[in-house]
Amino acid sequence: MSARVLPLVLHGKAGPAAASVRIDRLVIAGWTGRDKAAVEKHIAELAALGVKRPPTTPVFYRAAAARLTLADEIEVLGETSSGEVEFVLLQHAGRLWVGTGSDHTDRQVETYGVSVSKQMCDKPIAADFWAFDDVATHWDRLVLRAYITEKTGRVLYQEGSVAAMLGPKELIAQFSNNANLADGTLMFCGTLAAHGGVRASNDFECELEDPVLRRKISCRYRIRTLPVL
Repeated sequence: MSARVLPLVLHGKAGPAAASVRIDRLVIAGWTGRDKAAVEKHIAELAALGVKRPPTTPVFYRAAAARLTLADEIEVLGETSSGEVEFVLLQHAGRLWVGTGSDHTDRQVETYGVSVSKQMCDKPIAADFWAFDDVATHWDRLVLRAYITEKTGRVLYQEGSVAAMLGPKELIAQFSNNANLADGTLMFCGTLAAHGGVRASNDFECELEDPVLRRKISCRYRIRTLPVL
């Protein structure tokens, strides 16, 4: 088992606490939109580009936990990968935590094998996590946001409420047939449409904002491209 131990900061009612967290399972949830008609439309759009229809919606891909990283730079093969902001769920020490990260994916590989594409790239996450109990009552108020860097400078790439995706409890129930994830599980939970279309960038920045408690979690990383020979 490719476990990953990461130095995270867990924010509960007692304040932030540094923790060395072991992650045994990495799950990438896809097609998690609440609007089923919109999900079906998007499936048809991607099918026209060669991306295979998912076997179920939502679908839960598995990837090696070793792909998780807190690094401010990742290396990718070629120039066909891109990031996407997602909220992430973490089950640790009997509690559910929520953070953010980027499901960085090779888009060329995605056209012939989504599961393979999920394994191709590192998955950057923010080190900070909030206790889910502290945001559960105002969950749909949380906002996801992403920026990329282009020739014109920093550009808003994605933005929207987490309400666009199925809620944590529903995702967990559909994945595990249980009310809770197994300890040591981290799940990426779906993303938003990209303003101007999906595209590569040398920098990617993502954040999760809680406007009720007036706080944010964010991470930023650079993408270093390796040559395809």
